[in-house]
Amino acid sequence: MLAIPWYFAKHLDQASLFALIYAFATFFTLFWGLYAGTLIDKYSRKKIFQLICVISAIVLLSISLSGFTMGYTPTILVGFVFCFTVFNYNIHYPTLYAFGQEITERKNYGITNSLLEIIGQSTNVLSGATAVLLIEGIDFPKLNLYVSAWEIHEIFLLDGVTYVFAFFIIRSINYDPIEQFKKSTEPILKRLIDGIQFLKKRSVLFHFGNSSYTLFIFVLISMHLLWPMYIEDHLAEDGNVYAGTKLHYAIGALFSGFFVARFFKRKDPIFSIIVLSALSLGAFIILASNKSVVLLLICALILGVTNAGVRIQRITFLFNHIPNYIIGRSNSVFQSINICLRTAFLAFFSLSFFEAEGNIVWAFVIAGIAIAVSIAPLMISRKKLLLLKSIE
Repeated sequence: MLAIPWYFAKHLDQASLFALIYAFATFFTLFWGLYAGTLIDKYSRKKIFQLICVISAIVLLSISLSGFTMGYTPTILVGFVFCFTVFNYNIHYPTLYAFGQEITERKNYGITNSLLEIIGQSTNVLSGATAVLLIEGIDFPKLNLYVSAWEIHEIFLLDGVTYVFAFFIIRSINYDPIEQFKKSTEPILKRLIDGIQFLKKRSVLFHFGNSSYTLFIFVLISMHLLWPMYIEDHLAEDGNVYAGTKLHYAIGALFSGFFVARFFKRKDPIFSIIVLSALSLGAFIILASNKSVVLLLICALILGVTNAGVRIQRITFLFNHIPNYIIGRSNSVFQSINICLRTAFLAFFSLSFFEAEGNIVWAFVIAGIAIAVSIAPLMISRKKLLLLKSIE
């Protein structure tokens, strides 16, 4: 997911095409995301993970094999891998959090979410460092160290193999759920309506779930679309800077997993989300007003801290107020709205205007305005949110 955006921006010089592909994939996850939520509430979360690994390994290894056979990978297949992985995200992460809630006592929700963030971001730090080798290669004459950049189908091969390893690791997991998993046997439409009705009766929770999700929209768009364009067109730098940006983001997120929950221990989660969102707003303003690689890396670090911190606090709050048997469907509602907004912004940012010299900074201005708008309802409804009763 690091290699493909850079491949389109640098090697194909088709950042706008990639933006359209990303928008297309994001839009269609709207329907998939709703259905995925019903699967999470119906089937064993462990079996869902295993099936994800099997399908992903088949897709990645097949496309990699075609690349080795033909000597190159057609652009349409590179785009397909990205779209497929976006679809993958939309069942992987909701399943991960539902599984985490299923096996965790309520008093330990915050700890579990922090651990998930630490483990996830540790792998991101590793992938960010590895990405430098895969995308650009290594050329250190003083150390007599030379490593050629990998072809895109070679990267797909490595990715496919990791899914094979993941399958066997997940298969070995044994656990006892905190409460018996209530398997939903109702029709899909009924399960979808149940999720919507649950949130409709708790409108303040519905507004919280959407407002606190806004930062995620622009961090995701930044990583996969805006940063490659910003680095290539605005800063005139190479893939090392792009990989370094993702690496700094991951380090920030890793730091957040260790310390954010502790730092805001004496404060309510709504306050912490407001503060972290405000810091993100500052980072986007800095990105829009300079051409410094150092400041880009600092902003990536800040966004890593803030996005991961908001995610930990947000999910913990939702865990405490949404029962596990309906968590998948409820998250699908939030995710579907998030997808609609993400698709709209992706389509907008795909306009050729943003590829013109210097205009990419306006995308960060828009991101800052959207985050500022999202903070307002959190501030207004903070007292009501704190009065919500936790689930028993």
